[in-house]
Amino acid sequence: MARKNEGHAVGIDLGTTYSCVAVWQEQHCRVEIIHNDQGNKTTPSYVAFTANQRFIGDAAKNQAVANPTNAVFDAKRLIGRKYSDPVVKNDIPMWPFKVTAGNDDKPMIVVTYKDQKKHFSAEEISSMVLTKMRQIAEAYLEAPVCNAVITVPAYFNGSQRKATRDACIIAGINVMRMINEPTAAAVAYALGKRSACLKERNVFIFDLGGGTFDVSLLTIKGKKIKVLATAGNTHLGGEDFVSRLVSYFVKEFERKNKVHISGNARALRRLRTACEKAKRILSFAVTASIELDAFFKGIDFYSSITRARFEELNMDLFRECLKTVDRCISDSNMGISSVHDVVLVGGSSRIPKVQEMLQEFFKGKELCKSINPDAALSAAMLNRGTESSAPNLVLQDVTPLSLGKATRGDIMSVVIPRNTTIPVKKSATFYTDYDNQSSVLEEIYEGERTRASDNNLLGQFTLLGIPPAPRGHPVSICFDLDADGILCVTSEEKTTGIKNQITITNDKGRFSREEIERLIEEAERYKVEDEKFLEKANAMNALDDYVYGMEKALIGSNLCPMDKKKLNSAIVKARNLLHDGNKENIETDVFVKHLNQAKLIFEHIIDKTGGCGGEAGGDGSWDCGGRRWKIHGGDEFWVVVGLEIGCGGFMK
Repeated sequence: MARKNEGHAVGIDLGTTYSCVAVWQEQHCRVEIIHNDQGNKTTPSYVAFTANQRFIGDAAKNQAVANPTNAVFDAKRLIGRKYSDPVVKNDIPMWPFKVTAGNDDKPMIVVTYKDQKKHFSAEEISSMVLTKMRQIAEAYLEAPVCNAVITVPAYFNGSQRKATRDACIIAGINVMRMINEPTAAAVAYALGKRSACLKERNVFIFDLGGGTFDVSLLTIKGKKIKVLATAGNTHLGGEDFVSRLVSYFVKEFERKNKVHISGNARALRRLRTACEKAKRILSFAVTASIELDAFFKGIDFYSSITRARFEELNMDLFRECLKTVDRCISDSNMGISSVHDVVLVGGSSRIPKVQEMLQEFFKGKELCKSINPDAALSAAMLNRGTESSAPNLVLQDVTPLSLGKATRGDIMSVVIPRNTTIPVKKSATFYTDYDNQSSVLEEIYEGERTRASDNNLLGQFTLLGIPPAPRGHPVSICFDLDADGILCVTSEEKTTGIKNQITITNDKGRFSREEIERLIEEAERYKVEDEKFLEKANAMNALDDYVYGMEKALIGSNLCPMDKKKLNSAIVKARNLLHDGNKENIETDVFVKHLNQAKLIFEHIIDKTGGCGGEAGGDGSWDCGGRRWKIHGGDEFWVVVGLEIGCGGFMK
């Protein structure tokens, strides 16, 4: 039973393939992952559009085969990226839905919604998933949820982090903090192993999910968690392994049947669903089957794949994971023997070959597979009161990429090195390039390349009003990086005090404040449309239930012909309305009107006859045709409900 509570902060894990939401339970002193309306701990990160409605989560994923071009998934792989990004270009052929270039090279997802072409950004799709997670939490807590801690891949760059924050704003969620996914795993580990962590332990987190891969090496001692190094790949995960399977079986089918299916979205979606299932099966079995009846042009497709073949198809990706692990260990300046625990996180970390290779890398060390990482514990810590039982852990995360500015010759001059503990504030002094230089263009980058333009441009601004002086006049710059990875850069000329700054939250391709406000209004408009759709569906169902009850009440009744004619006429009118081919354009109040008219006719006849000739009960019900009937009045609709005789009550 849900309990009423106020002031809750939740933790949301917005995943590529699945998302979840959790809350700290003060009463039980533990994190609780909230089940969705289907009873599942995780919700598919899917959004589907039809001619009448928008679906999110399980209902959307169920649309994927029948409605492949309008069932959107993998939005996290697009968030914060450009359409021209080679990674995006490589992904587009694998998706059944259409992706085109929007303003400022932003990838836009094209779907048909209510018989109109709609263009959605990855932020908008993600905001819909986030809205669903918030609704799941609110239904459980019976209170509004506005605050959340969000997990993001450790190797998300500033653009991707800001895009995720934009998605949260559109969904009406205040981001209290963003924490890296491996750090969330470390929090869960520290919570579950509190006694073991009284002494200093070095813990390696291996997080291989559906679409992203992160690794981090952390030191945990008591209540303090310090990230030593992090590495990863924002485009490597289970979806890539599935894509390899899809390509393998497409080639096999085309070779056997001499047909091409590459352009058939429905067939490819069916195959992908089967390959997702096969991938999971191969984690515990040595073979998996693909069975698709009438797969393409009436041709059945039956095949199988062994675990060894699956491993061969993906071996280069598995090796890429190990290279990332090695890089993280090297960056930490710590040897493999100094790692006390290796913690596996993410569904794809269950793949036996991945575990085998990782265990071999760590010289046979046992792998910890029981950690359930989520951001809810961090949410509890950030929202706890003075009496809260949430563990008071101290998180010290690091920046995954070096931050700096471009200097003369397109050189990347690093101000905050990679793997620096955050929050951090660092200053540096640079010098003018020529005599009497009156302004400086500050170009802020993140990355590890020596050439600044090879790195990711976060933003730029100009410092004006530098007094005339020979070349080499000093100008200071300060990089202030907060715990969420949001960067504020300030440039100042000390002698005059002239300064200018930028907060890296609105770099090129990201949303402006006006765009965010527009999208918030749009999200609210969709909410209203969804509510209207539900109201109409309820009215139609109520009318259908009432008519059904009237029909059953007529069975075996001894009404006079005139009353029977009135009832049959009301039933026919209602049925015609319910089966009208144009009913999608009929307003809700029309169904309510027919419902009330039918109710008046039926009530009048029941009052006059005492129950259709059946045996009246003391509670206003009557027996007729072997069933007991009663009219039940609600606030909006009236429904006639049939109950088996002997039943203890009635249902709406």
